[in-house]
Amino acid sequence: MANWLDAFDKKALDWLLESDIPDVRYLARRDLLDAPENDPQRVEDARQAHTQGMIAGVLSEMKEEGCWARPGPGYNPKYYSTVWALTLLAQLGAQIRMDARLGRACDYLVRNSLASGGQFTYNGSPSGTIDCLQGNLCWVLLTLGYPAAALQPALDWMARSVTGEGIAPASDSRAKVRYYAFKCGPNFACGINQKQSCAWGAAKVMLAFSAVPEAQRTPLVKSAVRQGVDFFFSVDPADAAYPTANGKPPSRDWWKFGFPVFYITDLLQVAESLAALGFAHDPRLQRTVAIIRAKRDSEGRWPLEFDYRGKTWGDFGVKNEPSPWVTLRALRVLKAVNQPGS
Repeated sequence: MANWLDAFDKKALDWLLESDIPDVRYLARRDLLDAPENDPQRVEDARQAHTQGMIAGVLSEMKEEGCWARPGPGYNPKYYSTVWALTLLAQLGAQIRMDARLGRACDYLVRNSLASGGQFTYNGSPSGTIDCLQGNLCWVLLTLGYPAAALQPALDWMARSVTGEGIAPASDSRAKVRYYAFKCGPNFACGINQKQSCAWGAAKVMLAFSAVPEAQRTPLVKSAVRQGVDFFFSVDPADAAYPTANGKPPSRDWWKFGFPVFYITDLLQVAESLAALGFAHDPRLQRTVAIIRAKRDSEGRWPLEFDYRGKTWGDFGVKNEPSPWVTLRALRVLKAVNQPGS
């Protein structure tokens, strides 16, 4: 059940299981111990998380119609609006089947931010699509338990936007399916990154693809996954030497592990997405895994190095102090790395 644990991991897992935060205990049992859905303690922790824990706190701020902060596509205000509240809830382990409000919120999001072409947008128009938003929301909805069939147009657009298949250039304004100012080309090209590939956006897209069961991935999705893996391994991920605006050095945020994770990405999320796609044992990920291991303390815990304290719903710890949330993230990766054949 937990044969992947080393001495440090065992200490950290025990710390999570003894947490006074039910959401943490629930995720530790679900993701690290693989406790079955009917395991009594997992059931009880999940119930408490949705009725008393962090999940309950975020849901208590939802408006009756299914949004947070204000009506509309839900991108603003950061990081209190619908997009960010649902992204946070998915990372907390929330499930639609546990609370009907989540289903209402997901329906609201889809009605207000999913364009007819499958683009999730910040302004309700296809022109407002961008990789980090598309990837985040596809992952969020799949993780919360929203029907995958209802997201097929979004997954199809996301895959095509990576490969370029059937998408006209942004300059062809008369084309029925085209790129736009921000999602401006294949291979994760982003207008904000001077039309170069954006690794932050790519991480979200790849994480979303990993949430699609392998047997349900279309040939187009599989092609996009291969392209994404090639992109991330085009350099050593540990160096994060991906294209940047004006050739600047990589953001230092790559090496700051945090919670929650919104559009800013860290090396841990790259490892999460690649591990979930089956590349945990790829030798090209070894230096990244070494960086992850090196950050744990003498008790096997990881610190909170990047946060949104005072900027989103909830309080997730003190910066540079041991964090159960970052520890959960890191242990999921190490579990995949340490298990044969994962």
